[in-house]
Amino acid sequence: MAGASELFRRKAIDAPAGPEKLKRVLGSGHLIALGIGCTIGAGLFSLTGIAAAENAGPAVVLSYIIAAIACGFAALCYSELASMIPVSGSAYTYAYVAFGEFVAWIIGWDLVLEYTVGAATVSVSWSSYVTSLLAGHGITFSPRLTASPFETVTLADGSVVHGIANLPAVLIIVFISLLLIRGVSESARVNAAIVVIKLAVIAAVICFGLPYVSMANYHPFIPDNTGTFGHFGWSGIMRAAGTVFFAYIGFDAVSTAAQETRNPSRDMPIGIIGSLVVCVTVYVAFSLVLTGIVNYHDMIGDAAPVATAIDRTPFGWLKILVKLGIVCGFTSVLLVLLMGQSRVFFAMSRDGLLPAIFSRTHRRFQTPWLSNLFFMCLTSMLCAFLPISELGHMTSIGTLLAFLLVCAGVIVLRRTAPEQVRRFKVPGGDIIPSLGILSCLVVMLSLDVLTWVRLVVWLVIGLVIYFAYSRHHSLEAKKAP
Repeated sequence: MAGASELFRRKAIDAPAGPEKLKRVLGSGHLIALGIGCTIGAGLFSLTGIAAAENAGPAVVLSYIIAAIACGFAALCYSELASMIPVSGSAYTYAYVAFGEFVAWIIGWDLVLEYTVGAATVSVSWSSYVTSLLAGHGITFSPRLTASPFETVTLADGSVVHGIANLPAVLIIVFISLLLIRGVSESARVNAAIVVIKLAVIAAVICFGLPYVSMANYHPFIPDNTGTFGHFGWSGIMRAAGTVFFAYIGFDAVSTAAQETRNPSRDMPIGIIGSLVVCVTVYVAFSLVLTGIVNYHDMIGDAAPVATAIDRTPFGWLKILVKLGIVCGFTSVLLVLLMGQSRVFFAMSRDGLLPAIFSRTHRRFQTPWLSNLFFMCLTSMLCAFLPISELGHMTSIGTLLAFLLVCAGVIVLRRTAPEQVRRFKVPGGDIIPSLGILSCLVVMLSLDVLTWVRLVVWLVIGLVIYFAYSRHHSLEAKKAP
């Protein structure tokens, strides 16, 4: 077994990035768009109604604000570390510098799960919405080509059969992967265009719905608790905050693009914090209008509260627009997840923990194209052949673990590397990082036991790979006497 000194050997903050270079083409505007692209997805249209109906009523607006504050702790910590360690890898790289190789491997392996399973799950949802949108215009797919072999579908003649593969989900994964190989600047432009469409759709729902808001639906703004913890009252607001917390997950993917940013020490904090500010503004405005049009009592058991709200306006075409917004939301989330995954693998490969093939960049496009191709194939197989919707919580627990270690990393590096230049520093000493650790732990402990079991199984697989391969090929190990 490896000794403690080997397991916790740390990477120098100013260590060279390695021979393989990524093209620095992104500015702060691109980074804000990436953060919005990965954060605002379909959760806005579904979680808001669920949290209002079951937990908080109109006060779900406060839940979004509380969740944003909790996420803000992590965002500020990400910003400080990104300003002092401006290379690819996100939480993996920060953990390598702060805690050492073993912890870095755990968080890197954890991010593999977060991004890959997340992308596969989102692509399946993307497929569902796109086929529904096209069906409304008379374009249909065979049901067997939109479901996995483990799922059953009903054919036109009424017969029930098993699916073959989710073809639309595979096609969107392949398209986005090839776009990412083509270049990060091209990918950023496509993402920016999608984000503009997505925000325009949300703005349309807010603006056209505003005149149909009934002030009576806001009374009482904080419904009385029913006697059960989490069922309205302030406990309900806090329970709803835990539910909508996951609507903010995604801004951390911004930090994976540090090595492709023109001025990372300045632009990364702007991108991370800026995207979070935009998202909380959108979430608060949307939830305020939704609960103003539809009374929270009427949302109980309603799978599509936004559609119910639109039915109470004369604008039927808004339903089609909402579906378009959801598709755009899924598309931008996929783009950022697949980009983030390939960059984490790039960083781990560059450090010797994974085979060197994953850190090779394309001669012309200067992108980690082999890593992109690997995850294109892996994610395509997952979304085509597995019913992975149940693994959605795995993305959440993986992200929360990354958040926790980043917050802890700020505290550690302030003691081990106090002289390092920090273009951005979290105010208030260790208070905010400590609150970030506490809030992440609270939300993680609220997840079900099966989610924790799956995480432990995945980490055990990762430990086998680490002790069998990674620790022997680590560049830090080769530097050691």
